[in-house]
Amino acid sequence: MKKSGYNVPHTQVRGEPMQSPEDVAAMLRLKACGWGTKRIADELGVSRNTVKRYLRQGGWAPYASPQRSKSLEGLEEWLKARFLQHAGNAAVVLQDLQLEHGLTVSLRTVERACAPFRQALAAEAKATVRFETPPGKQLQIDFGSRHITIDGESVKVFLFVATLGYSRRLYVRAFRHERQSAWFAGLEGAFRHFGGVPEQVLLDNARALVDHHNAATREVVFNERLAAFARYWGFRPVACAPYRARTKGKDERGVGYVKRNAIAGRTFATWAALEAHLSWWMREIADQRVHGTTGELPAVRFIAEQASLQPLNDRAPFEQARELNRRVQRDATVEVDTNRYSVPWRLVGEPVQVSVTDGELRVHHAGREVARHPELGGRRQVRCLPEHLQGIVGYRSPKADTEEVVASSEVVTTLPPAALQRDLTEYEAVVGGGW
Repeated sequence: MKKSGYNVPHTQVRGEPMQSPEDVAAMLRLKACGWGTKRIADELGVSRNTVKRYLRQGGWAPYASPQRSKSLEGLEEWLKARFLQHAGNAAVVLQDLQLEHGLTVSLRTVERACAPFRQALAAEAKATVRFETPPGKQLQIDFGSRHITIDGESVKVFLFVATLGYSRRLYVRAFRHERQSAWFAGLEGAFRHFGGVPEQVLLDNARALVDHHNAATREVVFNERLAAFARYWGFRPVACAPYRARTKGKDERGVGYVKRNAIAGRTFATWAALEAHLSWWMREIADQRVHGTTGELPAVRFIAEQASLQPLNDRAPFEQARELNRRVQRDATVEVDTNRYSVPWRLVGEPVQVSVTDGELRVHHAGREVARHPELGGRRQVRCLPEHLQGIVGYRSPKADTEEVVASSEVVTTLPPAALQRDLTEYEAVVGGGW
């Protein structure tokens, strides 16, 4: 059985361990996020019956009704405020109690005193604070699953749903799984459906996308492939808070809307028929409905949003791109297939990510694009942008050997290999100064 990261209960009640208030609060939060009983039980390392019992009773409560410690009398409002502030973590409330009031009591005493506040915590977990995003700012994505009858058989279908934050326009695609490749294919389908890429994508903490998300510090470690995918398409991934998928409310409701309106009660002769139905439904139903929040048709509202999306520029699918890790050499270049491409000289020694697709090479450092070059067709060639070397003491932009003029303010030169084979420190040795 999967081991939970929550406190291990220490009291046996009715033949099974009594769960701590923190565990029960987690059950309520996960249920509010749409998790099923089995998934919650697996996550917390308890039986399904235990989860069902606590969900039925609506929270944690002792089997006996012990009296509250008199040492905490008069602190009810303070306890409630701190208990809600710390999301039901009685141990942190105990620490505050000792620091601010100088009281030394047991953790169990604090848990008993805070028991009446569990219902308020559960209500807070279900609450959603609505916020509106400007056009082109955000796309929210999620997966939902449903059994659908296809060719006479019940098939589990995974529905990818993407919702533009401003216009509420939807994109839906059916998959046979929700592995990482499905997330990426769904996103690329959404980008093409909407004709552009948003500034950020708000996503769930699915294992295919997020390696780690610390609920306390909000530190997020995205999957390496997702980070490369985001760099390739030019958006910023944002993970919703753990156990708080309601911060991604537009898409959580979008999944339910698709299940109820597009799928419920329908059968399909083939998988292709399902896909054709979803395409029709997006165009004729979802786009043309009056949205309950905005009071407008998503298709009409999208007119204002489309201009704010980043253009696709006929970009090939991510899976056709090459993603490489490189370290900037001492001549301010990165090497790909024996050819060298310049980057800003201040990045010498730094690790960078290189994307190669459709004859174009892009270099990213710390999530930001720092260089872009057309891919060289030969071998052992060097392509240098003069501005990448500007600022080095003694360096002057070359006037000869100009390969092409990209714009009036940008000259791109291809230098012979010998010109960039020396370290940048040699400039200092010749002309003095430092870099």
